Amino acid sequence: MAHYAVRESPPLRGEIPISTSKNAVLPIMCGALLTGEDVRIERVPELTDVKTLCALLASCGCSVKKEGDALVLNAGALQNPQDEEDVRKMRASVLVLGPLLSRLGEARIPLPGGCAIGQRPIDQHLKGFRMLGANVEQMGGRIKAKADVLTGTDVVFDCVSVGATINVMLAAAKAHGTTIIYNAAKEPHVVDLANFLNSMGARVKGAGTDVIRIFGRDYLHGANYTVIPDQIETGTLMIAAAATHGDVELTGCIPTHMEALSAKLLEMGARVTESDDTLRVRGTLCGYRGVNIKTQVYPGFPTDLQQPMSTLLTTAMGQSIVRETIFESRLKHLTEIGHMGAHVQFVDNATAIIEGVPELYGAPVTATDLRAGAALVIAGLMARGVTEIYEPEYIDRGYEHLEDKLCSLGAEIRREKFE
Repeated sequence: MAHYAVRESPPLRGEIPISTSKNAVLPIMCGALLTGEDVRIERVPELTDVKTLCALLASCGCSVKKEGDALVLNAGALQNPQDEEDVRKMRASVLVLGPLLSRLGEARIPLPGGCAIGQRPIDQHLKGFRMLGANVEQMGGRIKAKADVLTGTDVVFDCVSVGATINVMLAAAKAHGTTIIYNAAKEPHVVDLANFLNSMGARVKGAGTDVIRIFGRDYLHGANYTVIPDQIETGTLMIAAAATHGDVELTGCIPTHMEALSAKLLEMGARVTESDDTLRVRGTLCGYRGVNIKTQVYPGFPTDLQQPMSTLLTTAMGQSIVRETIFESRLKHLTEIGHMGAHVQFVDNATAIIEGVPELYGAPVTATDLRAGAALVIAGLMARGVTEIYEPEYIDRGYEHLEDKLCSLGAEIRREKFE
């Protein structure tokens, strides 16, 4: 067992490179199952979710080799997963369904796990598979899908779903005919998956809009691909810079992916400047203004940045209202930060009213999910004294060496073990 000990931080200063995207690399790794040839993915981040997915892919008969910071995958001997425990560990494991159905004609997995941030149904995934011609059953905690052939068709999602968009893209890449996804997700990692599939010989058009067209191909070949920078790591470090009134330059990022967050930081009183692949965030000692946040699908404010951002708002002047529209149980971190002196009133599970306080105080707190863990680290940087954060394993799932990156900017964070 371990916990983080985070001490009140001086202003963070310096330059930090951004890792490649967790939310993009996991679907791309699943996409490698669509071919029996080598797929090389460059600059794969060191995350526990990546390690878990590597184990799952190996259980599916996929060869997994690590060469420096690259992964070489070969699914020439593809099969349904033999060890299903890894499926239950994270949400992204559901993304093997599309490739397994496409390559083998059938897929069998238990229901996936993941962070407890509210209901995360997969009904839109299954609807998409059925529209492509698969017979899908969900019973006894398991999913079974079978199709002699997948046939392109129109798939209209009832709501925007990133996971369902990705899974149907993966299944349709080798389907017969053309698949058109309406009400598709537009997130950067959806676009990156489309670019990856096209590098394998697929034909995907419209990614980044709400209508995606996939022209099925009988054969996809191997590829060498580099994943986009991590939008959520970029945003988390931007917020940390502002929270400590620092001056941090983030390199190797994509500023256009951060426009919703940059606009809110500017509205609060921070300074954000950008160039082609860098962002500079400079805080202010005059105090930040409270702002209202409503999470939305891209290009709206990302749900994955709501928790770090609402942490910053706990010391902003005046009142802020945070409304979480994607996952209804994603405000639990504010209860923990309440132990540190924050004033938060919960209207319901998805809406919180935050009254800014002059400062937070260090206290023992517990991470309840991945992004909540990062939010508590930021709270610790803001708080007087020392903050102990338990369950730091959540943070390791989605941030590559977060404590090392923050310490390189002047933070003091230690990982301490206890019995």
